[in-house]
Formats: sequence, structure tokens, C-alpha cells
Amino acid sequence: MPTHSRRALLGAGIAAAGSGLLTTGAAALDTKNGRHRARGMSHALDPHDGPDAPGSNGPDPASRYVSPEGPEVARTERNRGAGPVRRFTMTAGAAKFDIGGRIVDTWAYDDRLPGKVMRVDAGDKVAMSFHNRLPHSTTIHWHGVQIRNDMDGSPDITQRTVKAGRSFDYAFAVARPGTYWLHPHVGVQLDRGLYAPLIVEDPREPLSYDHEWVVMIDDWLDGVDGMTPDAMLAELNKNKPGGAGGHGMQRHGGRSAAAASRWRRRVRHGLFDDPSDSVDHPFHLINGRAARDRETFRAKPGDRIRIRLINAAAATAYRVALGGHNMTVTHTDGYPVKHKETDSLLIAMGERFDVLVTAKDGVFPLTALSAGSKNQTAQALLRTGDGDAPDEKIRPTELRSGGLSADKFKAAASVRLSDREPDRTIKMDLTGSMEDWDWAINGRPYTDSQRYAVHQGERVRIIFHNKTTMWHPMHLHGHTFALPDGGPRKDTSIVLPDKKVAVDFDADNPGLWMLHCHNVYHSESGMMTILGYKTK
Repeated sequence: MPTHSRRALLGAGIAAAGSGLLTTGAAALDTKNGRHRARGMSHALDPHDGPDAPGSNGPDPASRYVSPEGPEVARTERNRGAGPVRRFTMTAGAAKFDIGGRIVDTWAYDDRLPGKVMRVDAGDKVAMSFHNRLPHSTTIHWHGVQIRNDMDGSPDITQRTVKAGRSFDYAFAVARPGTYWLHPHVGVQLDRGLYAPLIVEDPREPLSYDHEWVVMIDDWLDGVDGMTPDAMLAELNKNKPGGAGGHGMQRHGGRSAAAASRWRRRVRHGLFDDPSDSVDHPFHLINGRAARDRETFRAKPGDRIRIRLINAAAATAYRVALGGHNMTVTHTDGYPVKHKETDSLLIAMGERFDVLVTAKDGVFPLTALSAGSKNQTAQALLRTGDGDAPDEKIRPTELRSGGLSADKFKAAASVRLSDREPDRTIKMDLTGSMEDWDWAINGRPYTDSQRYAVHQGERVRIIFHNKTTMWHPMHLHGHTFALPDGGPRKDTSIVLPDKKVAVDFDADNPGLWMLHCHNVYHSESGMMTILGYKTK
């Protein structure tokens, strides 16, 4: 992962071409070059199921919802402003990488792992020409961005999938600074190499630092011993009527299916008894590299470094520490918090933390230890001086505390959600078991016809009740919510087994929005649903 000097970033600006005003409108499919232009989704928006119980436990079956390409969405986008356009291109395609000494076949963005850092300023408009050279349909989801609904990347909900050999133009404004990332939202493609950071700079950045280090943590199984994520998902769901309940997957047989069956037996026999992870990933990576080939970030003693930590894993939470250092946490999920010092953090799938460290003199391990019982690690190095690198298996003493989770922080005053009673409360029981692999919300596995109704302008409270023995990082698209009692603004939050978490958000971004567990093997097996804005 490229590293950046703060001064160089401010001086050089953003490495993207073009400026001016970007317009979006109804999409057309350009059959000559296979490109979807700016929009293209008008089907699969109105059918619904479940009891008519708005504001309660069941999906609302009423038929009138805001369309992803409707005037309400366009009006909200105009209100985000008309800053300069930053143009990018990205290609998803087959790739080969050395993962822990093994050459694996996988998929990646622009033949990089992770994909190249995208940088824009808050207020800019992103114009991304995306080309799909995969053998399968895909989309891009812009995780954490309060985006216009028709650019969210939810297949057959906010856009048609980008077919193999086709292209699509993503175009949207980014109003808020923060640490975000992008990944597919089709099947378990996230568990390949398809992910990249999106950094939205604050033109009035209040923090002072010398360098920035973007750190993406990932669990890896694709291409190892014949394994693929699709084969694993199929194996996990093989005894369910109708198979998986998510956004679709490729079917795999032969070697991939046999490998998945072997790994499935290991999980079933309890060798990986971990409440956060139900799939055995043989490798854990920082910025695409296993510990035996770890990345080195170089700085000088006394330098102040901003580390942007992103958990891009499919099914693993991590406890993260920088040996010999404390970290000052400044942001969670892109939003500022009251600064707090800690020796380590607990980071669930989809979560992000920004921290500041003052570098000491020497060589120090940045270690991500898988949460639970497996005790596998990813590692990188911070080098500020001479000396031998520590052993790749070292566990910094800072990890012994277990790590602070996001609920231990408070939102900064500038972003704290105003005090207000909810206009609507939605109860969501998280249900399912390892034995039956029947993950669901309120006992209903995902279908694309589900809707939980909200209205523009409402304060909405969602009460998650985890009735399973696993823990689930729940992610809401297109919004941030607040944890209780002045807690941080988040888009992804851990819900522990047999616990309740109430989150509040303002319904200020109309459309149809996915809400799901960010363990991709849970969401794609049914623990996913849709919040829909009702028309007036």
C-alpha cells in the first residue's frame, strides 16, 4: 500500500484528472460499447412481503416507495453541492498474487491488492468509469459513504449488476470527510481481492500529522488448496432449501467443492470455535501481504503518523496494536470522536478507526490478531531506525488488554446526534445458528422484496437483538447512526450474542437501503434486509 507524507498530500492535491460540473440522469445502455451511463434501474422496486406492520418487527408490504432514480434522490444529491469532479477509472479482472508463499488465482481491481487508494476532498464529485473484466457480474458498493441511492451498488435494488465485459459510470458527490472503502456487493466477491480504500480529505483538516498510513486488514482463502469463496458459501448452504439467500453466487464443483467440504467439517467439528468467525481463513493480510512478507512503513523518530485502519475481512474481527506505542483514537467509521488513548483496538468487519501515534526509535510490529480462539495474525512493520525486525509471530504486549471497541467512545460535539425521541422504532432480531446455517433478521431470510418502511425526516431507532451464539457487525447503507448515550457516529456496529444494541439515525437520504451483517457468509445466507423510504 503506498504511503503518503501529509505535507506532500496537501501540496500535491489529488491524483485525478478533470474538473467541472457533473450531471446525472436517467441511464441508458450504450449497446455499442457496453456501458451503462449514470443510471439504469427501474425494476424490482415495488413488490413486498411480510405483515403490514410499519415501525414494528415485520417488513411493510405497502407498494409506494421512493425509487432509487426518483426525484427525491436527485434533489438530495443537488443539496450536497456542486464541487469539482474527480475522475477515476477502475477495472475488475482476474489476477495472480503471492499469498504467504503460494501463488493464488483471484480477482482484483487493476491487478493490485488492495486496489489503489482513491483520494478526494469533501465536497468533490466522484466520476468513476468502472470496467468489468471478470467472468461474472459485479457492482461497487461505497462502504460508509452517504451516497445517492442509485450509486450504492446493491444489485437489483439500486442498480442492475454490471455484466461481464460491460462498463458502468458511477457518479456521486461526497459531502463528508472520512475513511471509507469500496468493494463488490454480489455474492461473496468481497472474499476475493476486490477492495480498495476511499479517503475523503477534510479541506479544513483539524489534525496535525507528518505522515499517513492506510492499513487494510483482510482474511484470505481464495485460491488456496483449490478453495473459492463461492464454493465455501455453497457448502455452508447445501442443506438449505433453495440454497443461499443473498445476492447470488457462482456455482463451483470439483476441486473447489471438495476443498470446501473438508473445511466445512473442520468448522462443524469445533476446531475453530470463534463467536465472530464461522469460516477458516488460512491467511491474514495487511495491505495484501502475509506476515512472512510484511509491509514496512518508514518514518523518523518523533514523527506523528495518522493510521487509517480498515477491516476489509469477510468473516474475521481483529484486535490491533502497534508494539511499543499507544494510539490516540480520533475517528470511528469516518466520524470524529472525543480523543481517547488506548494500547489496542477491537475492529469488526467493515469498521474503520483513525488513530494518531508518535513514532519511537526502532522497528515495531503493527499486529492484527484474529479475535476468538484461532489466534492467527496479520502483521506489518513501522521502521524509524536501525535494528533487526521482530519475529513475524510476535504478539505485542499491548494486545493483552483485549482492545477497545467502538462503543467505548463518545462522538465529538461537532457530529453528535441531536437529542430527540424516535418517531419510529424498528425491532430486528438477529436469528440463526451454526448448525442449521439459517441466518436471518426476525426469522425471515433475505428476499429482494422485503421493505422496512421509514419516512423522510424521521428519527428512526433500530433495536438489534442478537439471539444467536455468534456476534454480528451490522451495517446500514447510505446513513450513519449513533450509538446510545452520546456514543460515536457509525455505519457498522458489533452486536454481541444475547445482547441488544439500539441505534438512532435521521432519515435524510431517500431510497432503498441494504441493512445486513458484514460477515459476508452470514449476509449472503440470509441475514440481510432493506430499509425503504415511503413516498408521501
